[in-house]
Amino acid sequence: MCRMVDSRLGHWLKLLVSLMLLLKTQGLYVGITYVKSAVAKGAVCLDGSPPAYHWDKGFGTGINSWLIHFEGGGWCNNVTSCLSRKKTHLGSSKLMGQQIAFSGIMNNKRPFNPDFYNWNRVKIRYCDGSSFTGDVQAVNPATNLHFRGARIWLAVIEDLLPKGLKNAENALLSGCSAGGLASILHCDSFRALLRMGTKVKCLSDAGYFIKVKDVSGAPHVQTYFNEIVTLHGSAKNLPLSCTSVLKPSFCFFPQYVAPQVRTPLFILNAAYDSWQIRNILAPSIADPLGVWKSCKLDINNCSPLQLKSMQDFRLQFLNALNKSTNSSSRGLYIDSCYAHCQTETQEKWFMEDSPVLGKKKIAKAVGDWFYDRNPFQKIDCPYPCNPSCQNSGLAPPDNPEV
Repeated sequence: MCRMVDSRLGHWLKLLVSLMLLLKTQGLYVGITYVKSAVAKGAVCLDGSPPAYHWDKGFGTGINSWLIHFEGGGWCNNVTSCLSRKKTHLGSSKLMGQQIAFSGIMNNKRPFNPDFYNWNRVKIRYCDGSSFTGDVQAVNPATNLHFRGARIWLAVIEDLLPKGLKNAENALLSGCSAGGLASILHCDSFRALLRMGTKVKCLSDAGYFIKVKDVSGAPHVQTYFNEIVTLHGSAKNLPLSCTSVLKPSFCFFPQYVAPQVRTPLFILNAAYDSWQIRNILAPSIADPLGVWKSCKLDINNCSPLQLKSMQDFRLQFLNALNKSTNSSSRGLYIDSCYAHCQTETQEKWFMEDSPVLGKKKIAKAVGDWFYDRNPFQKIDCPYPCNPSCQNSGLAPPDNPEV
């Protein structure tokens, strides 16, 4: 009986310690800023509300350094999905929380974010559904949908420039998922918006979506991306280096854009990206009987045949990545975890048990690369070789299925 009580007490103590650590690492809540002046420029969310961001001011040696981070959260590819999205914080700033927690790369404490803790850290809220690329002037009065993602991006930067961004000595454009894609698509334009002499680099976290067929053999993601680019009028805002030679919808795939990006770029991605496995390799439409359901929830539940499909996906991912590693200024951290987005959560970014590749945690690899202390280009061995991975595969919230 005493042993059972001791066991329960030990369990509760562990939970209490974990909770206290979580509060310590995620204790910073940052208020929202609405860019009301953007409305007159037509730079608005899907529902016509003003764009928004959260800014925690830099201090000490980081006062003139800026981290601009795009929020992620999938896309909308037709009127129906955009109307649904309009009723959430991913389509309207009226529905956004007034404060959000800054953790991981956004953390303001040195032990948890050693290189960027005292920078100006800005999270741009995502409410357009096009990775900040859309620009359609016309608004259908029946739906009142506004496709203005590219205008939002420019309006936020224009709002931040007089607040100190124009004096930036260091600047890093980052993002997770759909935001990680945005950080690739807008990387060179970000550098062009800042003064000469600023050290500018970009970081894409889980934004390297690849053009592959799903398990049924259908080009599901290619069709889906084509619908996004068409609906949002994105073509004119995608990098000209790509659209001048390829169909605009191909230029929504990083494998066709990243090789031409001139600004130093760090690509952080899981080779078995859990969102891509669920939505690109084995989307529900390609798996009507739900054979993949258990596997998609937890990689440990996958059958040998499903694991082979995932190993093949990894090889296709590495092949799509190949031309994007053609520069010594590139950073590369491709772990073999079953994960999606690794910069925003403290446990993946920089904690005692965070993922490790080449003896480095993600925060250390990115910091060393940004400050030119050490280059970092590493690709992990195939699953299940990396014991440091936390392979729950649980996607962060706000990444709806396609």
